[in-house]
Amino acid sequence: MSIKQISVFMENKPGVLGEMTEELAKNNVDLRAISLAEAADFGIARMIVDDLYKATTVLKDAGFVHRLVDVVAVEIPDVPGGLNKVLGCLSGAGVNLEYMYASRGDKEENRAYMILKVEQVTRASDALKEGGFNLVDQDHADEV
Repeated sequence: MSIKQISVFMENKPGVLGEMTEELAKNNVDLRAISLAEAADFGIARMIVDDLYKATTVLKDAGFVHRLVDVVAVEIPDVPGGLNKVLGCLSGAGVNLEYMYASRGDKEENRAYMILKVEQVTRASDALKEGGFNLVDQDHADEV
């Protein structure tokens, strides 16, 4: 089970990230999770949004180069060792973790969400389900 992440490629200069988020905000697209990585001249914003179609349309119309990537979104207990249990499931299944980032969780319910980029999405999903973790599907990406 996977959800779609939007990876946006942009120049690494002041104001570009703000321009992108302004376009999304003007069109009522809610960022559920975001990560920013940079290289010398370019950066990549990786994000989960509440409305994938609207977000990709807005980005395209605004001239932002982007692509969709399959990632795994897993709910984890927001307690010490919660992430370690997720990593143990992946390692035990022989799944390599390429990168990850966190989303806001629900502190009152002691849960958080991790967005995981792995090569073997099905193997990772199966291992996490077998480990007792709840995964988020695309229809529920707005919960992340």
